[in-house]
Amino acid sequence: MIFSKNIEPMCCYCEKGVLMQNNKYVICKKRGVVTASYYCRRFIYDPLKRIPPMKKLEKQEFKQKDFSIE
Repeated sequence: MIFSKNIEPMCCYCEKGVLMQNNKYVICKKRGVVTASYYCRRFIYDPLKRIPPMKKLEKQEFKQKDFSIE
């Protein structure tokens, strides 16, 4: 869950950090450049930085009849 209290602390989810383009490093206001999985005692969770996993869609079989107007 995005808003769960049991989130593993990581700098990529911290409100003090900014994720760099390559998604491997974070620019932290307190520590400087650190890895995305790093965290310190100043970690504050920001739920808006978390990207939830995509749900898998079921494969549907379409027929020519589905695309015609009758």
